[in-house]
Amino acid sequence: MKPIIGLTASMEVDGMEYKMNLRNVRAIEKAGGIPVILPYYSDYQEIAALLDKLDGLYLPGGYDIDPSLFQEGPNPNLGTIIPERDRLEKEIIPYFLEKDKPVLGVCRGCQILNVVTGGTMYQDLDSQYPKPLIQHTQKAAFHHRSHAVKITPSSLLEKLVQASEVKVNSYHHQANRSLGKDFMISAVAGDGVMEAFESKMHRFVLGIQWHPEGMIHLENDPSLAIYKGFIEACKER
Repeated sequence: MKPIIGLTASMEVDGMEYKMNLRNVRAIEKAGGIPVILPYYSDYQEIAALLDKLDGLYLPGGYDIDPSLFQEGPNPNLGTIIPERDRLEKEIIPYFLEKDKPVLGVCRGCQILNVVTGGTMYQDLDSQYPKPLIQHTQKAAFHHRSHAVKITPSSLLEKLVQASEVKVNSYHHQANRSLGKDFMISAVAGDGVMEAFESKMHRFVLGIQWHPEGMIHLENDPSLAIYKGFIEACKER
């Protein structure tokens, strides 16, 4: 039986439809998992029975995160937020951590994973980051590898990508600032912006700021290895 992976979706502002980039679904499928998109429940007690049947959690990209989750007011450059998605992820992430079930977060998913576990973030890099920045919202095709990230030696991420540095795509104006307890930085960009982090206490909990789902088809790219490592960890339940 292939592992069953729960995916959190975004919602359009009018609240009438879910939104999921098909690349995320295909990445889980290609790595050997069965993707299941999770609905937003009105009664979060009801979702517990569904979570028990999941082998892992995948947190894809999406809109901005409500800054009230890390005790800040909205920056003038804060984009669209979907409180219903914030609430869902705030409810279910602790469950997966407590059960030591694998979690993979990408872009926004990386940020909400950090916030829920006690970290903080930049609501807007351009107006808040204290040093000169490289371009983090690239004006190129989604699969284009626009800048390099340096990987932390002996990290889970290094074991997955088998490299000390990789080139990645980049589509974000928010980023993680500080991490919660028992987490470590896995990768940084040339300007020092945190590009990945991981748990020091769990089998597989990894947050990645770029979009590996957009590069799994590229030759000699390590993106698919990240998803395969995630799915393999889900099989070890």
